[in-house]
Amino acid sequence: MLELTMAAVSGADTGATAGMTMAEAPSEPGAVLRVGRDAAVCRLVTPEDWLFVSRVHLEFLCGPDGTWQLTWLRGSQPDPASEVRLGVGEYAQPLGYGATVPLPHGGSGEIVIQDRTEPRSVNVGFYHEL
Repeated sequence: MLELTMAAVSGADTGATAGMTMAEAPSEPGAVLRVGRDAAVCRLVTPEDWLFVSRVHLEFLCGPDGTWQLTWLRGSQPDPASEVRLGVGEYAQPLGYGATVPLPHGGSGEIVIQDRTEPRSVNVGFYHEL
């Protein structure tokens, strides 16, 4: 099971957890959870006018062995309007535009989509149950 929580944070709201949304999916091959502005295909939906987030920005996909991977999907623009960081424990790494990384099995962490032009972000926490 992969559990996600998402909070959209803007300026003075840093650290606030109001308005958090949640989604989960079983760790079965082919299971998918998406984050973005398009409510038709994303389980976690960001504000529509937050254009630094693509229609479908992040995709969590469960592989054949039950492990999850995270992909920052390429949008319609050649250069992204945001930065994405993956944090697990004390360790944080930037995620490249279009890159895919495995999530730790039985671990937890946070993915941050940071607007490059304003102090706002989308914070997605994850917990991958064994």
